[in-house]
Amino acid sequence: MGADNESVVTDFILLGLSNHPRVKIVLFVLFSLLYLITLVGNGLLILLTTMDPRLHTPMYFFLSNLSFLDICYTTSTMPQMLVHCFSARPSISFGSCFAQMYISLYLGTTECLLLAAMAYDRWVAICNPLRYMLIMNKGVCVAIAAVCWGSAFLLTIVPSLAMPVRLCGPNIINHFLCEAVAVLKLVCSDTRNNQIVMFLTSVVTLLLPFGFILVTYTRILAAVLRMHSAENRAKAFSTCGSHITIVALFYGTAMFMYLRPQTKSSANQDKVIAVIYGAVTPMLNPLIYSLRNKDVKQVLRKVAGRKAYS
Repeated sequence: MGADNESVVTDFILLGLSNHPRVKIVLFVLFSLLYLITLVGNGLLILLTTMDPRLHTPMYFFLSNLSFLDICYTTSTMPQMLVHCFSARPSISFGSCFAQMYISLYLGTTECLLLAAMAYDRWVAICNPLRYMLIMNKGVCVAIAAVCWGSAFLLTIVPSLAMPVRLCGPNIINHFLCEAVAVLKLVCSDTRNNQIVMFLTSVVTLLLPFGFILVTYTRILAAVLRMHSAENRAKAFSTCGSHITIVALFYGTAMFMYLRPQTKSSANQDKVIAVIYGAVTPMLNPLIYSLRNKDVKQVLRKVAGRKAYS
């Protein structure tokens, strides 16, 4: 009888960030601006690195990958959020929900690995400057990027396959997107094995790359402190500052979300964290790198000047 009374979930209702009409309008305007700035900022960064030979370096190659990734990530979630701001019943189909969840996990995992690759690039540039272009040649950069994107697929497919495909009611997700932790709460069977798989995958995805970044920057700091020129030290710190800021924002929120005990999780807290790493960080990436980077600002002035006189 118990099995007969269970209703199989075919679609989900997303509660979103708020049900208040006026708050929804404010959220629509806010997220529209965030999405627009993300598209324009990251798209412009990709365009500049493609157009100007001065930016044809390993650092900007990885930065272009990061910008492309951020555009894909926000596009997988933001349009739906905007539509749901004016929907009386913000729902998503079962298949679309799991597709969104997988894409979000995949792109988030790729960003973890890509940030670690960027840390390695900075280590080679600062600790082995004379051999930098020899070590980080075009073939090596493409291979590292391919490993990041490919490894992320393998790391993401494991928790996705472990996720039960048969969920029981209620079909209400207390979130604004199909986030893995929120969806897992709808499973009517024992989810301890799923939580263990997700935790172990999060350790591999988050702690190992983050540990690599810490070791890398420890060696970078030691090399910078040995420099005799104050100008070279300032340049090295400026080059790494943008990357450290993004690492702190992304890894800090992601580890708080996925490595804490799920018994201590709060739905509203999870939503705020998801907004930070899913909407705010992708918007800030190009701004942080552009404002702190002399090369990007010079290329931007050059392009703007060329348009002004054309």
